[in-house]
Amino acid sequence: MSKANNQMLAETARIPQHVAIIMDGNGRWAELRGKKRTAGHKAGVESVKTSVAIAAKKGVKVLTLFAFSSENWQRPESEVSVLMDLFMFVLTREVKRLHKNGIKFKVIGDLSKFSSKLQKMIVESETLTAENTGMVLAVAANYGGRWDITNAAKILAEKVAKQEIKPEEITESTLNDQTSLAGLPELDLLIRTGGDYRISNFLLWQAAYAEFYFTDVLWPDFDEEEFTKAITLFDQRERRFGQTSAQVINNN
Repeated sequence: MSKANNQMLAETARIPQHVAIIMDGNGRWAELRGKKRTAGHKAGVESVKTSVAIAAKKGVKVLTLFAFSSENWQRPESEVSVLMDLFMFVLTREVKRLHKNGIKFKVIGDLSKFSSKLQKMIVESETLTAENTGMVLAVAANYGGRWDITNAAKILAEKVAKQEIKPEEITESTLNDQTSLAGLPELDLLIRTGGDYRISNFLLWQAAYAEFYFTDVLWPDFDEEEFTKAITLFDQRERRFGQTSAQVINNN
């Protein structure tokens, strides 16, 4: 499909309100070019900037990016160090650009493992953009879907212990209210680059009714054409949420 056709389809497509991306393939992208894996992460930053701009242009309300999982601490120390440096670079340079464009920035995950300096920068970045009314950019850092659900359960358990709520008052809704993306639109579309067909402990709770899009394209090569393909396929899928096709058609 040509770029022109993709653009035409995207202009009439049903746009997902909330898109999440597992940005995979940076290391392999670099290795295929005879470079260090860290070069791939640096190239991946450019794809982040491109994807944020594309999502905002297409009318996506929330873009959630999986930047660093709770399992990524197991990677070589040098690679983790570069990832932390890139994160700080984004916080010092790119957040100002986000703010200028009215984008609200937030970080989700267990931030306690990050340095005090990085934690401070995260708070400052979130505070700077807190009143913006454009797209929300959520970056998942030291994040895991199981951690998110466990953390929500702990918060509710504490409320029960303090007799603020009764156990029987715990519902899917009250648990959802304690998760990292509470208050934001439901996840519509989950994209994974890099050729793997799994979600790697990402947004396990939120992905319950999301549409999935897997592509072999490595993250540094993820561009507007590929993003448009994902949105076009999302538009073509029938989202039944437990109903029959006939019910969906009648409700529309």
